[in-house]
Amino acid sequence: METRELRYFVAVAEELHFGRAAERLGIAQPPLSRAIGGLERRLGALLLERGSRGITLTPAGAVLLREARAALDAVEAAERRTRRAALTAAGQPTVVLAAKAGASGELLAKLLDAYAAEPGAVTVDVLLCGPGEQAGVLRDGRADVALLHRPFDDLAGFDTEGLHTEGQVAVLPAGHPLSLRPHLSLAEVTDLPDLPLPRWPRPDGTFPDGPGPKVRDHTQLTQLIALGRACAIVPETIRTSLHEGLVAVPVPDSPRVTTVIAWPPHSRSTAVAGLVRAATGL
Repeated sequence: METRELRYFVAVAEELHFGRAAERLGIAQPPLSRAIGGLERRLGALLLERGSRGITLTPAGAVLLREARAALDAVEAAERRTRRAALTAAGQPTVVLAAKAGASGELLAKLLDAYAAEPGAVTVDVLLCGPGEQAGVLRDGRADVALLHRPFDDLAGFDTEGLHTEGQVAVLPAGHPLSLRPHLSLAEVTDLPDLPLPRWPRPDGTFPDGPGPKVRDHTQLTQLIALGRACAIVPETIRTSLHEGLVAVPVPDSPRVTTVIAWPPHSRSTAVAGLVRAATGL
């Protein structure tokens, strides 16, 4: 299969409409339909059910969609990493480190300072991401290394080293009756009717159902908590950056969070190796 065919199929599978997919790809609809039909004949599998009510993916189509996305991500990652390697060869070496905005701030600062002291250290571009985005930018080559958080982030396919494990706290508006408690249970926090937990976007940009407000970053979250519209359960290091009007209460029975440094297993970058060495030496 060619990458062009995979891009065509992904567009149709995501849009579930040949016209919209053709417009998205910037091509006419007839050659797109012919390309998908040719792909089905060559694979010997029906990928799309065409009916009067529209298009649906077959089981085989669902498998190809998953595999095609991974293959296209790998191609894009190879392109991006090759360009950075070319810059390094031209005397402009950089390494891109992805981290979640608003998380692990103190650890990140210590890591950058420790790496700067490494012999042969290069420029580190820090890519601050929204919740759950770091693994994606590491997989598609926009980053060379990332700080991820177990059990929340998907670590599959990466080499990792654990850096720090901590408990979690409930962040509540100051003045809330529970804000004076020495600790809370996970059930108590998740069942608060007046302070629902926020809804973060999934990788595809959609939000799960629920009563909580939709949030995309920690600035939105802390403002909503201060206004009495939400609460949150987050790693306890957030205490150092809480502003006035917010209170953190320990939640001992919540899952412990481990911050890890992650990188692609095939990486041969000396800069990545230096970052990992600096991180594990903290």
